[in-house]
Amino acid sequence: MSASPLPDVVPDLTPDLELALRLADAADAVTLPHFENRSFSLDWKANRTEVTEADRETETIIADGVLAARPTHGLFGEEHGLVGNAASPWRWIIDPIDGTSNFVRGIPVWATLIALTHVDHGPVVGVVSAPSLGRRWWAASRLGAFGATAGRAPRGLQVSTVADLAEAQVSVTFSKGWDDLGLTPELVQLQQLAYRARGFGDFWQHMMVAEGAIDLAIDAAGVMPYDLAAAMVVVQEAGGTFTDRHGDATFMHDTAISSNGLLHAQAVGRLG
Repeated sequence: MSASPLPDVVPDLTPDLELALRLADAADAVTLPHFENRSFSLDWKANRTEVTEADRETETIIADGVLAARPTHGLFGEEHGLVGNAASPWRWIIDPIDGTSNFVRGIPVWATLIALTHVDHGPVVGVVSAPSLGRRWWAASRLGAFGATAGRAPRGLQVSTVADLAEAQVSVTFSKGWDDLGLTPELVQLQQLAYRARGFGDFWQHMMVAEGAIDLAIDAAGVMPYDLAAAMVVVQEAGGTFTDRHGDATFMHDTAISSNGLLHAQAVGRLG
């Protein structure tokens, strides 16, 4: 699913954004106590990634909330797959805990990702809630992007204006997928050309692009739609660019690059 301009006939997305924020509140009420109390058991999926009952319980709560409020919509989640109306052009994309490996190890960098997508226009609503960090980011098409730290007023998000890679702060997430593509040397060289390189990973790197804290983020090769949909709309509404490694504006492929837009061609040129 590639994004195209949102037409004037699409209704105001404010009610859908408000719903997504309420669902994020409900998710936080489940995930944060499990994390803080270490009250979960660990299983392994067939692809050798971790899953906990917190993942499954959170996705169930979100799915129930979506389908109660939007019974004509579909929903696709990491843990339970497709539910609701599979033929609807509107589909919610859910990752109950993005960063389950961090969650399991006691690292506070994990989040619930909630997105509403349209078959023709891609992600149009996105909420990224990281309660252990005390942070939340949200956006909707034509409504802007915002972020808040617990106890503080929300603020609008805007990407940076750094146009020179030698002055840029970048985040690169290495993975076996990049090795399989033969592109790990290109990632290393890109880091070496940047002013500063770090590996923040998962949702966080893309949210920092939206905030203007970093200028370019390259995700792991092998990501899934539920890893990307919510982040994509936040970055775009903050004025940034979000594509796969070939430059296609989509959350449906297995690579993702977010940037302030000014550095995007340099990254795509190396990795496309």
